[in-house]
Amino acid sequence: MADSREWRDGYRRHLIAKSVPPHEAADLAAKVAFRPDLFPFPHAVPHLARAQAEQAIETRCSEVVQHTQPKRLNKLLAAAHEIATIPPTGNDFVLTHAVLCQVGLPRSKVEGREFHRRSGDMWINVQAGWLDEGRGPVAQPIPYGAMPRLALAMISTLARRYKTREVPIGESAAQFLKLMGMDDQKNRYVKLREQMHALAACRLQIGYRGRTFSGQPVDQFDAWMGNADTGQKALWPGVLVLSEHYYNELVEHGVPLDKRALVALKGSALALDIYTWLAHRLHRIEGRPITLHWKPLRQQFAQESQSKDADRDFKKAFLPALRQALAVYPEAKVKPVKGGLLLMASPPPIPPKNAA
Repeated sequence: MADSREWRDGYRRHLIAKSVPPHEAADLAAKVAFRPDLFPFPHAVPHLARAQAEQAIETRCSEVVQHTQPKRLNKLLAAAHEIATIPPTGNDFVLTHAVLCQVGLPRSKVEGREFHRRSGDMWINVQAGWLDEGRGPVAQPIPYGAMPRLALAMISTLARRYKTREVPIGESAAQFLKLMGMDDQKNRYVKLREQMHALAACRLQIGYRGRTFSGQPVDQFDAWMGNADTGQKALWPGVLVLSEHYYNELVEHGVPLDKRALVALKGSALALDIYTWLAHRLHRIEGRPITLHWKPLRQQFAQESQSKDADRDFKKAFLPALRQALAVYPEAKVKPVKGGLLLMASPPPIPPKNAA
């Protein structure tokens, strides 16, 4: 019985690695488990290595249990297990701009029309814009939170995949939500409309060592007209056009990420920022580990925080989000130490051969 169960689980992972959807892979593996001789597959992980991997997963995931809402915990743990045991396929590849891995969009609503964040040599400035919603120009807010992060990553990925600035974003809002790993609850459409309009209208400046990108990432996005409470096909533009400058920047400075990790972290903009930062940072470390102290970390991730004890408050919010990010980045070598974090050289979440 144990051998049959082990074979079934191994065959399920093998099928998923071959781009079979997870639920179909599980059904197929269960149906043919009684005749493994007819369905041979290469065992990628020896028994000892598999046991060690399982132990590492259990140890890392146990760290997030006490700091994650129950509703999100099961999905996070399931994604952590899958990422640790099943190598990424082409469908798991997503892309984002390198500077946005270092200095991200605001995580909460911004009062005013401008947002600025800086980290070392990198900086970002976001200015709210205007969008014609059918009856003239309407002032849009600054995009914020997890949704525009996921949307921009998926749009960038499709642009890279199809080698075009004219990005097909699905036949309906529901289809685009599914692409981001989100359900099609009514409130999702309202949020999606708000954030897609804000993202399409905003002006973005990204700077790095004397070089500045200045413009709108999105050249054209037909306003999502009518009632945002439904995902009707007729209301959804279907195509979005990236600006040529941003597209070229993306091709040159894109950072590959694991889509499974982004979807698992979609409930926390801070966890998303930490994951993308580590994905960009850890594999570029050479030689000795690097210690980062809490003050510069707060300046990077939450410089807008001005509470009486901003560093302590930031640490209290950062550590649970870090544990979530590490759960879905199993090869990341990061250790909280006195006064900050110790970063050690680690493989990227997407191997270079998968990102090519």
